[in-house]
This record gives sequence, structure tokens and C-alpha cells, in this order.
Amino acid sequence: MTLWETCGIAAAAILGTVSILWGVSLLLKDSSIIDVFWGAGSIVANWLYFVLTPGGLLARKWLIGALVTIWGFRLSLHLLRRKWGKPEDFRYQKWREETGKKWWWQSFFRVFLLQGFLVWLISAPLLAAQIKTATDRLTALDIAALVLWAIGFSFETVGDWQLDRFRANPANRGKVLRTGLWRYTRHPNYFGDAVQWWSYYLIAVAAGGYWTFFSPIIMTELLTRISGVTLLEKSLQETKPDYQAYMETTSAFIPWFPRRGQKGGSNELV
Repeated sequence: MTLWETCGIAAAAILGTVSILWGVSLLLKDSSIIDVFWGAGSIVANWLYFVLTPGGLLARKWLIGALVTIWGFRLSLHLLRRKWGKPEDFRYQKWREETGKKWWWQSFFRVFLLQGFLVWLISAPLLAAQIKTATDRLTALDIAALVLWAIGFSFETVGDWQLDRFRANPANRGKVLRTGLWRYTRHPNYFGDAVQWWSYYLIAVAAGGYWTFFSPIIMTELLTRISGVTLLEKSLQETKPDYQAYMETTSAFIPWFPRRGQKGGSNELV
């Protein structure tokens, strides 16, 4: 099977999945259910590539399959648990209000089709790592990717756990989390997510998939400038009085020591 045939099958599968989710969103009147799909959709794409690329190095196929599945399952489960019983996310509520009665069909293109396309596009390293091989065994690049993935997974998982624990305390309502990983970066979970996608790219490079460099770049841009840091922080500045001071002392993305003047120096989570 050719590269384009494999891409076409994956695109059709993703299109079918997001179309079903769109139908469910109309029944629930909640377009934000698409957020849960991101990790799961990548898992679906990866295992489709696994089945459709018998010529790839089996050890590398299992390596990237395991890493993507662990990452995607944890992320989707985390988002589903956080979403369960909650109203539509504020971003989608705003779009719904601005669009009015047209939202029911516009949401398919602006939300579901777009998310599906991004999953398909950004999953390119997952395909490149499996469709062929430049070596007959795992290399130092594969091992380096595994180490990098572990770092990213730790930041994302621990960052989410610390934030959930902070939010669970009613005394922290309206306050800013400044401890743990959040002392060194305002978005350890986003940073960890980006790092993991760079690790998938390294595995693709080990298989000769240099051309998929656009994937981690797009993912990093999404997390820092489009749907991640930039959009979220606009809301946080409006709802949390201390957030501006936090921004002035703490790295936005890449972890680093806080700048002088940071308040609340305790390293214990509240």
C-alpha cells in the first residue's frame, strides 16, 4: 500500500469519527466534547498505520504505538473526567453566541472537521516511523526519543495532577497555582505535550521520516500561540487578579527558574 493510500484510509476513518461526534454534540448541545477526541484520535490513526504498513521495523512500530497509546489514553481519560457533568467550554460557548442559529452546521467545519484534519496532519510522524525503515534495528535516536518522551509525559501528567489537586481545594478559588512544576512554567502540561510530539518526530527521523518536521512545529504553535497558552491566558487574566503578576515572574512555556519578585514561595501544594 502506498503512502497516499494509507493517508487516505486514515483520513476517511478520522472523518467518519468526527462526523459521529458532531452528531452527538448536536444532541448534547456541547461542541467541546471534541477536546476528548484529540488523544483518542491519534491512537486510532497510529494503529491504522500499524496495520497498513507491514514493511516497517516491527520494534519501532511497537515502540511508537506504545508511547502514543499511553499518552493518548491518559490525555483523553483526563479530559473526559474533567469534562464529565460540566457545561460547554467557554471558548465554544462564545462561538455559539456569536454565530447564533448557524452554529449547528458551522460547528462541523469550524470545530469537528478542523480538529479531524489537524489530527490527520499532525499524525504524520506516526506514519513515517512505520511505513518504511532506514535501519534494521532501533538506534540511538529511538532511545533518545524514549527519554525525551518520558520527560514530556512526566511534565504533562504531574502538571495536570498538581492542577487538579489545587482546584479541588475550595480555598484556592480565584487563586493562582505557583508551586510544584507550576513554579517553573505557567503551562507544564502544554510543555510536556509538545515535548512528546518532538519525541515522536525523532522516532520518525530514525526511520527516515525527516519530512514530517512540520508536525511538532504545528503542535508547538497550537499549544503556545493559538488554542493553548495565548487563548487560555486571556481568560485567566480576567478571572484571576494575581495572574498578571504570575506572568511577569514565571516562564510561559519552557521551564526556568522564576524571576525575582515572585510571591508565595512555598513549594508545597495547597
